[in-house]
Amino acid sequence: MNNTTTSDHPQPAPLVNTRHSAIIRLAIPIILANAAVPLLGLVDTAVIGHSGTAADLGAIALGSLIFSFLFWGFGFLRMGTSGFTAQAAGAGDYREVRTAYGRALLLGVAIGLLLILLQYPLNLLAFWLLDGSVAVEQAAQVYMHTRIWGAPATLATYAIMGTLIGLGHTRQLLWLQLLLNGVNLILDVVFVVGFDWGVRGIALGTVIAEWTCVLVGARVLYRLLRKPQAESFFIWSHIFQRSALVSTLKTNSDIMWRTLFMLTGFGWFANQGAQFGDTVLAANHILLQFLSFAAFFLDGFAFALESLVGKAIGARNRQLFDRVIVVSTQIAAACAAGLMLLLLLFGPLAINALNPHPAIQLQAQTYLPYAATYVLLSFMAFQLDGIFIGATASRAMRNAALVSLLIFLAAAWLLVEWAGNQGLWLAFILYVIARALALGAYLPALRRQLPPTASTG
Repeated sequence: MNNTTTSDHPQPAPLVNTRHSAIIRLAIPIILANAAVPLLGLVDTAVIGHSGTAADLGAIALGSLIFSFLFWGFGFLRMGTSGFTAQAAGAGDYREVRTAYGRALLLGVAIGLLLILLQYPLNLLAFWLLDGSVAVEQAAQVYMHTRIWGAPATLATYAIMGTLIGLGHTRQLLWLQLLLNGVNLILDVVFVVGFDWGVRGIALGTVIAEWTCVLVGARVLYRLLRKPQAESFFIWSHIFQRSALVSTLKTNSDIMWRTLFMLTGFGWFANQGAQFGDTVLAANHILLQFLSFAAFFLDGFAFALESLVGKAIGARNRQLFDRVIVVSTQIAAACAAGLMLLLLLFGPLAINALNPHPAIQLQAQTYLPYAATYVLLSFMAFQLDGIFIGATASRAMRNAALVSLLIFLAAAWLLVEWAGNQGLWLAFILYVIARALALGAYLPALRRQLPPTASTG
């Protein structure tokens, strides 16, 4: 960042490159960073799988699942921060960028410390909800009691990543994700293979990697956003300003509810599939992995759109708002079509490679066209999520998530009775369409909040 962008006084709105190639370059590091996320779990699984027992492997799987759901519930620290940051950057107000970052950072650390204090009741609740053998649960508790000490770092990193996305510094985001995975890989080998610490070593390696990542990320943002020498990096009176704090907490609360509604929908889909037997359950699980793979790409364009839309709103520029939505959506639509074709052409080969059982292969291939259709139609939901996160229009996101969930449950209740797992997939497709339509209904009002011509400040 140059000197003009680090000033604490409002600056002219930054120029935003809206060419297709520029948006693709912005999204590619995010896509790669998204793809690197599951590698953290794969590394843990591979190391413990070669040196530990079956119970150790089960403990890692169970513990990782618990923390994934726990931390996912606080994803608002990433999403809310990117919107507030992008809007402040679009207005040229880098003091407010630092302030938004500071609020999210403190909130993440505070929630992380609270999770540490509540670790024992959280463990009781988790193991009440999830079943495992005595050996698995004992090892999983060792994992959780160690891993929980990384909670403040994990949630603070969400704030750092949201700030980087809001600023459009996606390459730094990728490097941080690679650092996290690299340190974790090295420590897994040292602690588990070298010191034979087993499950505790896996958890400790992850904790150290998370703290390393947050310290390096904080240093990166300090260098990007450091202020004139006469003033502190954070102005605490601004961070704790009552009206701004209330607005931040309200936005984060809405996004949390939106996330919980979506978790309910995906969890209900998985649970309903289990009612059709183990074979169908396994087949649906494989197809859901394909949807997760597609989400790496579509989320990349949505994250880029968060930054671009936020900057357009911060600059009060309706023309820029329209342009970034159109160009980004064109790219996302082309990407979704390409992913659908990949699934239809190579999905059967991937299914056979992932599972050797003919009955599961047959079921997965039977429902593959439904998964491919879901991917094709899902890009609009991803795009609208990016628009409304960038606009911090959290109430619309919360309401749309609830409405689409109710539509999904109603459709599934009717279609599953009629067509079994096929009906479940049809309802799931209707769900992603409903998510887009419910959120899209709020888009004209959001657009009207911007003046017809660009604000001159």
